[in-house]
Amino acid sequence: MAPPDPAPLAVWRHVPNALSLARIVCAPVLVLMAAVGEQSIYTWVLVPALLTDAADGWIARSFGLQSRLGARLDSLGDSLVWWAGLAGLIAFQYDVLAAHRWLFGAVVAAWLLENVLAWRRYRRLSSFHTVLSKIAGVLLSFYVGALFLFGHWNWLLWLAATASLLASAEELWLLALLPQWRADVKGVWWLRPVRITRWPHGWPTP
Repeated sequence: MAPPDPAPLAVWRHVPNALSLARIVCAPVLVLMAAVGEQSIYTWVLVPALLTDAADGWIARSFGLQSRLGARLDSLGDSLVWWAGLAGLIAFQYDVLAAHRWLFGAVVAAWLLENVLAWRRYRRLSSFHTVLSKIAGVLLSFYVGALFLFGHWNWLLWLAATASLLASAEELWLLALLPQWRADVKGVWWLRPVRITRWPHGWPTP
């Protein structure tokens, strides 16, 4: 029997990174559409961009294509699209944003805090991609997509926001546990038990 043709596998290797790059390219287009008030175009660029967030990670994990470059591109794409999503909320869904400003504010503040501390800690985005953060990302993507396509669903907002706050809290904990950058950490439970030391005496070593 002839060995399998490696060409299709070689093509698949680039799909996750290509999807992340597509998300990165979509971000400035989304900001521009928000700035000029083109809600229809904004929506039909945003929804596919949100779908790629789940697709690239699933393909990478399913085919064993995870890489440090892929993790960085994925995190960068996520960050840019979520900032573009916030621009869209301000431009097109300001009433919903204002009505739930404390909840949206808490989600953005927690996410921003984790990113700032990760940059200070590792000089890069954390790219932990925990299980909880993936769940939160799917729920937030579903909520934002549904908001622009169908309207506000209060229960989904609270579910997505709660998952996002818990995911940010776990990633802040991981920042305290991991003295060196490590991508694709499933969660705090995935690490072997560690002894937590006080902040002034340095970071604990897993």
